[in-house]
Amino acid sequence: MDSTFMSDPTSESSEGKPRLGLPPGTMTASHKLALKEGRERGQIVRRYLQAIESAKPKRGRPITPEGLRKSIEKIDATLATEKDPLRKLDLVQSKIKKQKELEELESPIDLVALEQEFVGVAKAYNDSKELSPEAWMELGVPRDVLKRAGILN
Repeated sequence: MDSTFMSDPTSESSEGKPRLGLPPGTMTASHKLALKEGRERGQIVRRYLQAIESAKPKRGRPITPEGLRKSIEKIDATLATEKDPLRKLDLVQSKIKKQKELEELESPIDLVALEQEFVGVAKAYNDSKELSPEAWMELGVPRDVLKRAGILN
């Protein structure tokens, strides 16, 4: 009989029954590889879904690079005359936030590359999570992308 599936008399579950399987902390190389591949697929799917979300139009006045630059200039002018250190701290943080927004706006996401990566892993991810095509579409994944990924016929 295979000893990996025999109960380990030194370990018992919380109910006093012998525990079955590998001892705690023991993991096969294939299990480690499967976990690594799963994490990588999940990261690719996450990046693609985040890119789709960030590309959706937002409510309210659109944020433009020029508007952000003006806002940063205004913060700089206020910082030059501000005496209160707590107010300065808030202004510096606001400036950092605006600068990051400007960087993101000026370096657009390469949705094509993310989409290609997504198509390569989406079927395996979908099957492992038992997801429906409707769930993907609800999050904005286009039908044609789902077809190329093998999720939709």
